[in-house]
Amino acid sequence: MKKLFAIAAAAAIVGGDLAAEEFPSKTIEVITHAGNGGGTDVTTRMMMIRARRELGGDMVVVNKRGGGGASAMDYYLEQEADGHSILTFTIGHSATVALGKTDMKLEDVRPIARGTDDPQILMTRCGVYDSAEAFVTAQKDEPLTYGTTHLGGIDDVSAFMFARRGELATPKIVPFEGGGELATQLVAGAVDVAVLNLAEAGSQIDAGDICPIVVLAPERMSGLPDVSTAQELGIDANFSTVRGFVVHADTPDDVAKKLEEGLLKAMDHTVYQGFLTSVGLDESSVADAETWGSQLTSMQTDMDAALRELGFIE
Repeated sequence: MKKLFAIAAAAAIVGGDLAAEEFPSKTIEVITHAGNGGGTDVTTRMMMIRARRELGGDMVVVNKRGGGGASAMDYYLEQEADGHSILTFTIGHSATVALGKTDMKLEDVRPIARGTDDPQILMTRCGVYDSAEAFVTAQKDEPLTYGTTHLGGIDDVSAFMFARRGELATPKIVPFEGGGELATQLVAGAVDVAVLNLAEAGSQIDAGDICPIVVLAPERMSGLPDVSTAQELGIDANFSTVRGFVVHADTPDDVAKKLEEGLLKAMDHTVYQGFLTSVGLDESSVADAETWGSQLTSMQTDMDAALRELGFIE
């Protein structure tokens, strides 16, 4: 009997090795919730430019829009756990999981690699406030109008939690369809503050129309070295638009490892690094499965707590 167990164990090990050697045996689908040209879609496609070569197989993007990522997540749950389907997972997915809008739970997936860690930035029209401190003081008694993209996601959670943890007046939220429209409306004066990522307002920042005033991150951004963080202002509000890649929790270890190594090499290439630079980020955005996994767990916990605190979850 012991001999049979030994033979079975050896076969399992060899089988696993063969699975990795033969992987990929077909086209790898990378599933996103974003439409063509959206930030998550672009990040995914930039990763794939070199990942195809590193993994030795073809890759295609499958866009499944709807439900704040729920459509993409529910579709992903139907795919085989063989590594031939990857899900691009974002902070928005954490909100969708917390709100119970998808059948997916965090334990259904395992981390592969992080692609971007893009801090939320509070932006105003240039010249309205002399400093970040003046911006905060202006909200002590009277609320400001914050523009966000959609409701119940990372943008309005960021705005509400910044105000709550800074003991500021509760902001008035005005949702817009996308970052481009929001940036335009901020310049037009439709809102006092916009919750954006750096790339979403790049042209208006370069033109001197929009000024980033507070970065919701523990450390200053390399692309905005003169902009204060919420942490520096004594406000514990750290929120980022994070995009990374996950696979089914039951994916064979050797296949998951091969995917991790391939994606990390792809994102270390100058092509992907140039993309990060173009959107105001740097090499620190890319992280391995262990780092990404720890962030996934804390991100889900923080999002759940924030949505409960704000009354989105009873």
